[in-house]
Amino acid sequence: MGKIGIGINLEFVRHADKPFEWGVEKAAELGYEYVEPMVHWGRELLSEAGYFHSVSMLDDPYRVKRACERAGVKLSGLSSHCPLCKPEISTEYLKQAIRFASECGAPVVNTDEGPKPKWTTVEEDHVLMRYVLMEACAVAEPRGILIGVEPHQQYSKTPEGLDRIYNLVKSPVLGINFDTGNSFLCGHDPIVWLKHVSDRLVHLHAKDIALQQAEAERGKVTGTPVGCACGDGVIDWKSVVKILRECPRDIVMSVECGTVEQAERSIKYLKKLVEQVE
Repeated sequence: MGKIGIGINLEFVRHADKPFEWGVEKAAELGYEYVEPMVHWGRELLSEAGYFHSVSMLDDPYRVKRACERAGVKLSGLSSHCPLCKPEISTEYLKQAIRFASECGAPVVNTDEGPKPKWTTVEEDHVLMRYVLMEACAVAEPRGILIGVEPHQQYSKTPEGLDRIYNLVKSPVLGINFDTGNSFLCGHDPIVWLKHVSDRLVHLHAKDIALQQAEAERGKVTGTPVGCACGDGVIDWKSVVKILRECPRDIVMSVECGTVEQAERSIKYLKKLVEQVE
């Protein structure tokens, strides 16, 4: 039986216009044990100027490691989403994210199949995804880095579609980063789906969906960037925690919400719930 950790994706400071280090310190201040930074290729104005939380993979990975050590938090993984259907983007990006994760101390890199090219067929897309995942797993295996494929786009929006992506490559490092909010918005029961993937789970995005958004978007979208505060929406968190308790490995619930205030409410709600549910 695995242990449950509570972390947060640094998207919660996206609208605060603050840098990566500020987000890590704020997460620690709120009581989070883990953080999930976002990484990007190259350089861009906002993060270089200190107005955005994403970290360039051209930076020293020890920047991430040192920031976490100073704040007293650990890394649950890296948000390294890239379109697996577009190998000209995702192959080298994902390989670099894995090497970056290995050096900064993140055990998981999370990704999804992303928007597909307009001109490719379903079968061609799965060949392209297999190519990218094969290349990524070859880099991840000797480093012991896990790859979490998330339900988020056109093929992973169903349990069968996510399974097909997962089964493209046989590797001990390939697993599932389940997203409670995306799975709900896709029109499925996230509890049933989570049970289905629990033996392959490597990370979890704890995303709640507000009732208004649920009524307006469920069955019409394949996901959403962030949710509301955990406990304020439609997700059955007690059942989520019960399933995670039975997982074969330790799992971090990485909260995905949109504001510092929502992050504060989420940690208070989840911490109490995890302590209560056996």
